[in-house]
Amino acid sequence: MLGRVDAEQPIADLMADVGRKARAASQPLSIASPNKKAAALLAMADAVDQRKAEILRANEQDMANGEKTGMAASLLDRLKLDEQRIASISESIRTIAGLGDPVGEIIAEWDRPNGLHIERVRTPLGVIGVIYESRPNVTADAAALCLKSGNAVILRGGSDSAHSSKAIHEALLDGLEAAGLPKDAIQLVPTTDRAAVGEMLKGLDGNLDVIIPRGGKSLVARVQSEARVPVFAHLEGLCHLYIDASADLAMARKIAVNAKMRRTGVCGSAETLLVDRLIAPSHLVPLLEDLRAAGCEIRGDEGVVELFAGAKPATDEDWSTEYLDAIISVKLVNGVDGAIQHINQYSSHHTEAVIAEDVLVVERFFNEIDSAILLHNASTQFADGGEFGMGAEIGIATGKMHARGPVGVEQLTSFKYRVRGNGQTRP
Repeated sequence: MLGRVDAEQPIADLMADVGRKARAASQPLSIASPNKKAAALLAMADAVDQRKAEILRANEQDMANGEKTGMAASLLDRLKLDEQRIASISESIRTIAGLGDPVGEIIAEWDRPNGLHIERVRTPLGVIGVIYESRPNVTADAAALCLKSGNAVILRGGSDSAHSSKAIHEALLDGLEAAGLPKDAIQLVPTTDRAAVGEMLKGLDGNLDVIIPRGGKSLVARVQSEARVPVFAHLEGLCHLYIDASADLAMARKIAVNAKMRRTGVCGSAETLLVDRLIAPSHLVPLLEDLRAAGCEIRGDEGVVELFAGAKPATDEDWSTEYLDAIISVKLVNGVDGAIQHINQYSSHHTEAVIAEDVLVVERFFNEIDSAILLHNASTQFADGGEFGMGAEIGIATGKMHARGPVGVEQLTSFKYRVRGNGQTRP
């Protein structure tokens, strides 16, 4: 059911019950063996494959509703599932199943002069709330990562993906049941009422340990502003690509098109292209011709408009806009100094890339820009937990506490200290 489960039950009571069930399920999950968790994940992947037809039918319903309500093309792309994307979902779950289990890992250990042996050990966070929009694959990715790291999860998908998320969730429950793990370890909020989000932001009577929002700027801003529990998130992905004077032109052309146009609606899509002024006469036109041929609108500063007739004049607002569309702002800068200055002024601290052969330029770029992900001679579209070898990601965090960059299995753990003695007392 996609509306209220019980029209007579207040949302606050409904969500409090969800929180209590998640907390109860988190305890056995936190001590589940690596083999048991892996077995559950593999069973989930199999169930997603087996329920493919059901998932596709549910997604068709969501897509039809989205088109009817005028959903933007970029959001429809995030919402859409096909056989290949469903296969990617199940493959991602299998990849997560094969990762090393972080729970119980000894991060560090040492001995004190008094004979005490101290260990810092990874532990699950407990109960994680994930609030997301449009992307039904988040249902599987978030659930799998939380399960692998020993956390219970409460999933609150958007109303636009409600049917798809519900169909995927049912497959995940099949996997939990097959492995003998509590079904309440992965709960999908059973209502599309927005009041449920408010209850999650309050912390569900202390039963929610972390919230991770995945969605548009307004959703993330609300979560960061109102949440009474820690939040792992990024507000927006204002990503930059800098082409240095030492760059290989063929490489720069290939990467620029991929960074912007592979998928324009993802948070790792490049939104601003910075080009060293010294190579503008040789590099700028080929770069922009490639982007325009791929269907990208060019908005440039005065120097760019002068050299490339197809560019529209950029406004001050363009430098701070996350387009999530086939639009890119382009600026000529005075070498790596100018690139660093521009990025530090406008970046959302998500992802930045430098195309250069000069190692000193690369080192300065890496050392002087404080973003969560920095790339050299590679597309910004690699800003993804799956591409980092994490199997998947539950989101990308740009904060500086605990998790930063792609949030995978390790980032969903905390730690505790284990101290072993043989009768020591403190003088």
